Amino acid sequence: MIDLSVLVLPDRDPAAFVADVRAAEQLGVRTVWTYDHLTWTPLKDRPWHAAVPMLAAAAASTTRVRLGTQVATPNYRHPVTFAKEIMTLDHLSGGRLDIGVGAGAEGADAAVLGDPPRSLPERAERFAEWLGLLDHLLTHDVSTVRGERYSAVEARQIPGCLQRPRVPLTVAATGPRAMALAARHGQGWVTYGAYRRQDAPADWFAAVEKQGRRLDAVLDAAGRPLGALRRIAQVALDMTWPFESPGRYADFAGRLRDAGFDEITLHWPRRDDARGMPSEALEHVAATHALPRKAER
Repeated sequence: MIDLSVLVLPDRDPAAFVADVRAAEQLGVRTVWTYDHLTWTPLKDRPWHAAVPMLAAAAASTTRVRLGTQVATPNYRHPVTFAKEIMTLDHLSGGRLDIGVGAGAEGADAAVLGDPPRSLPERAERFAEWLGLLDHLLTHDVSTVRGERYSAVEARQIPGCLQRPRVPLTVAATGPRAMALAARHGQGWVTYGAYRRQDAPADWFAAVEKQGRRLDAVLDAAGRPLGALRRIAQVALDMTWPFESPGRYADFAGRLRDAGFDEITLHWPRRDDARGMPSEALEHVAATHALPRKAER
């Protein structure tokens, strides 16, 4: 069986966000993720709230479901301040926090602080340093580290994460360099398919299956077992073909399971948006994943 998780976007009133997270918990999903952006281009003219306080509200209003970011990046987050927020969220949630991280793409979040555009190799180098320091901070009470881009001087992380040795990190990666970082620092790996979108079903499956084989090779080279990373496939908001029928979704989930994936992340139904998982698909999606409870309507 492959697990189900969902993405609830922070573009709604906080009370509505929390209500959706609670409904997802009632459905029995493993994790509720949210995007960690200052703004998101497809919904740039909508209200958009910050991920950390929204997750804090969700943590205080739930008891079982895991919560996390998909994904936090160096575009505007510094490892020292972010590590403190992660530690606090882990305690607020009672140890139910997962943190998804990635290199970050060019766009509004990358430009909002006035930084110059960066090439893909530059973003990869920045991410490697950022992730290394974040990992160090989350596993040490006191850290002094001086890097090329990021430094910490007697940065204190007390009492530390509730989960030990730290909150699990899920690394977004499509290429060998980022996958190597996932193998070094991660407990999970997430992909949405090819770096450049492939919308045709055959092309999408080919991309994620190829990435899975590449991850196998990277893990083998790093001396880690192939099952060391939890493998998550994220379905884009506008990728609607898996929901064309119950049979189509069951085949979609089964094919990802057979490709070695542990979890599928779908966008929670959106009342004012035809994209994403339609609300009428919830019942057969839940049945496909053998979830024990139904969502409260």
